[in-house]
Amino acid sequence: MSTVGEPFRWRSIALPALLPTILFSVGEGAIIPIIPTVADDLGATLAIAGLVAAVLTIGELLGNIPSGWLIARIGERPAMIGATGMSVIGLVICLIAPNPLALGFGIFLVGLSAAVFALARHAFMTSFVPVAYRARALSTLGGTFRLGYFVGPFITAGVIQLTGTAGAAFWIHLVACAGAALVLVTLPDPTKTFGKVATVRLEGRQMREGEALVARESSGLFRTLWASRGILSRLGTGAALVGALRASRQVILPLWAVSIGVSATNTALIIGIAGAVDFALFYFGGWIMDRYGRLASALPSMVGLGAGHLLLSFTHDLASNVEWFIAAAMVLSVANGLGSGILMTLGSDLADKRNPAPFLGAWRFTAGVGGAAAPLLIAGITAIASLAPAAAVMGVLGMLGAGVLARYVPRYIPRPPRAPRPGANR
Repeated sequence: MSTVGEPFRWRSIALPALLPTILFSVGEGAIIPIIPTVADDLGATLAIAGLVAAVLTIGELLGNIPSGWLIARIGERPAMIGATGMSVIGLVICLIAPNPLALGFGIFLVGLSAAVFALARHAFMTSFVPVAYRARALSTLGGTFRLGYFVGPFITAGVIQLTGTAGAAFWIHLVACAGAALVLVTLPDPTKTFGKVATVRLEGRQMREGEALVARESSGLFRTLWASRGILSRLGTGAALVGALRASRQVILPLWAVSIGVSATNTALIIGIAGAVDFALFYFGGWIMDRYGRLASALPSMVGLGAGHLLLSFTHDLASNVEWFIAAAMVLSVANGLGSGILMTLGSDLADKRNPAPFLGAWRFTAGVGGAAAPLLIAGITAIASLAPAAAVMGVLGMLGAGVLARYVPRYIPRPPRAPRPGANR
């Protein structure tokens, strides 16, 4: 965080902070739609393909636990560079994988690296963006996720069209990781180029503010989960269901495309267009929360995510199932866009303002458990029954999550006060 009085210029974070994030997100967005297709090409059943896709979120969940410890000890930028290296190793394994098991291991490494990179760039921004600009900077950082998930699938569609193989999409992420690492290595550290960084004394040594934040988040995680069990068992359940429906959306759409015979190129195009809708709404979702309260964004988002899954479940065997698939993808994207930032906002609202990091770590972990469990649930139900019942179960969970949020968000998150009417105080 810059010292008081020092000028802050947005271009100072554009290249060293946002460009690597965009590159990494584009690469990740490029591979998500084709993971089930590649698993299918390697001989996996639909259920196993779903399990391989689920490994990405499992890796992200497990990676969140040591990420704070790692970043606090080596720093944000080295952690991001290391994450790109780990991702490259995982992607090489994916490219040469002879079977779904090897593919799953490579995807797991990509998930671990994504967790480290995500937390490191959050700490990176916290360290040197002044408090007066922090919310806008972090909102912009969040928007880069959606930008990557929007652009990545279109690049994938073009690469598949040129090469004729879905696995070529892994090269996109590999090149993106190399580009992100190159930017991080060659450009000067912005915390050293335009101002001093606030430091925090923690565990007997000086750390940057961002490093201290992630260190506090990761220390005593399970102790904080127990201490906050009351609110986490109520509103945290809603957060876990939000995470579950979001993760389900990323897994079930590519699986659905494989199930109904949509080509890898068309799958990437459809998911890319859906990502554009999601990206277009990320600011609007935040505006709704600020203007009308948290529930005004959370409730329609969860209802829409549930409805999109239910729409899929009833249309699998119809003659027009491809058209219904596109419609469901758009419904899910609109719903996800309306809920942009809801988990981060609720976590910030609920956290102790004097020491928010421990609760935020527990909150993130709770939502991550839901995100990791949902793809496993989809794979399990698909193995036992089929993909349509799996979509139906996720749709019901979405409606249940809407009910939990409707019940507990007003209790723990007060609605914003109404502006006084003109002349009311006269």
